[in-house]
Amino acid sequence: MSTIKAEGFKGSETLAALAAVFDSYSDEEKKAQIKKTNGIFEIRLKNANGEEGIWTIDLKTTGSVYKGESKSKPNVTILMSDETFQQLATGKLDGQKAFMTGKLKTKGNMMFATKLDGVLKSAKAKAKL
Repeated sequence: MSTIKAEGFKGSETLAALAAVFDSYSDEEKKAQIKKTNGIFEIRLKNANGEEGIWTIDLKTTGSVYKGESKSKPNVTILMSDETFQQLATGKLDGQKAFMTGKLKTKGNMMFATKLDGVLKSAKAKAKL
C-alpha cells in the first residue's frame, strides 16, 4: 500500500486509502464493484511543483489501485491538479463542474469518467477519505 503514496502528492494519500478499501472488500463486494464500474481509470495528477504522478484504478479485472500507468488500455485518462483531485475526493467539487471549468480534462471515454465520482463516494462510505 505504501508504494501508492508519493511525496508531494496529497492525492496519493486518498488513493492509498482507496486501495485499502478495495483490499478490505470481500470477493463478492469486489466482484460487485467491478461489475458495476467495469473499467479502468488512469489518474494523472500535477502537484504544486509541476511534477506529474500517475495512478490506476482498475475496476475491470483486479479491483485494485496501483501507482503507475495502466497495464492495459484505460477506458479514460483523467488529468487534473492534485488540489482538484482532493476537492473531488472530499466532495467539495463536482466532477462535471470541474470539467466545465477546465480544472479536469479527459482522454478516452468521457462518459465513463463520470463513474469515478460513484467509486470515490462508495469507498468514502467504507473509509474516511
